[in-house]
Amino acid sequence: MKKIELIATATFGLEAVVKRELQNLGYTDLTVSDGKVSFTADTKAIPRSNLWLRSADRLLLKMGEFKALTFEELFEKTKALPWGDWITGDGKFTVNGKSVKSQLFSISDCQAIVKKAVVEKLKQKYAVDWFPETGPEFTIQVALLNDVATLTIDTSGIGLHKRGYREAGGEAPLKETLASAIIQLSYWNKERILLDPFCGSGTIPIEAAMIGRNIAPGLNRKFVSEAWPAINQNIWKEARTEAFNAIDQDTQIRIFASDIDEQAIAAASENAFTAGVDDCIKFSVRALQQVQPEGKYGVVITNPPYGERLGSVKESMELYKAMGRIFSVDPTWSVYVLTADESFERLYGAKAHRKRKLYNGNIKVDYYQYYGSRPPKS
Repeated sequence: MKKIELIATATFGLEAVVKRELQNLGYTDLTVSDGKVSFTADTKAIPRSNLWLRSADRLLLKMGEFKALTFEELFEKTKALPWGDWITGDGKFTVNGKSVKSQLFSISDCQAIVKKAVVEKLKQKYAVDWFPETGPEFTIQVALLNDVATLTIDTSGIGLHKRGYREAGGEAPLKETLASAIIQLSYWNKERILLDPFCGSGTIPIEAAMIGRNIAPGLNRKFVSEAWPAINQNIWKEARTEAFNAIDQDTQIRIFASDIDEQAIAAASENAFTAGVDDCIKFSVRALQQVQPEGKYGVVITNPPYGERLGSVKESMELYKAMGRIFSVDPTWSVYVLTADESFERLYGAKAHRKRKLYNGNIKVDYYQYYGSRPPKS
């Protein structure tokens, strides 16, 4: 099976997490740069990576990369790429674009030129002058950075954060991909208790349960490349079978999730059921002041409300102070808090052992990490 180059795109700050996920899948030829991890693999990597990547945004098939200072260069070098190996004669394809610090700064012109070049290449491949565009979908991206054009085809379709379990609760303030990443950046594992006292519609506890159960996050959804004839359907079946067989049904996972909003807890319970992890999570309606960590060496991972999600500055101050009082009682517990409030450490009453800068969409957030004592080796 021939080698191809793939790009797993990532939110800034999560590249190392995505790299580790790819290494766990067995891919070693990796290159990390801002917002992406590139790797070489065979065609089987398209279904496997789409099914298993927890923190990446999308999986792109890299068609080519070259320097382009003129529109003529962009046209000719795009046309030289093997588009017919992937795009069918009836394929419906669109072109997206972006340009940063490049002479070819007109995105609309770049998109039009790439579209024309691909059409000309496909005319040669299929010996036709007209394409019905009634078949599988292909989204091409031309990305220009410092006059270097990178041409890719999106293999995912809708973003990888769309797991398929969020049927209730509307849009969450925290993307599933970021929730999974902050869990992986913690010391939590399936042997330890996890607590989220601001669970909302359940993103963090559900993602943790899926990690604990070893459930591939893409099992309950479809991907645009499943309709591509260039990827044999048996490869997709094998990848899904592999993912189903990998699920851990035996380990007892202890996750406790609460929220003051009764409707949010109802939505979270429904989402957990859809994700197949409702037996791993105990949901409850309660205010932060009613939360009491039980057991030893547990882990708190939470995204408390901030900004518009809280009624007033005074309310946020009291909330963070209460967190400090509640979660500092037992030194065996570790606490991980994702928030955009830069005064969090002062209000919480302790400086974090580590603080990591991340982005939740376009919002800059900090991930405050407070390490409890390590559990004894079993």
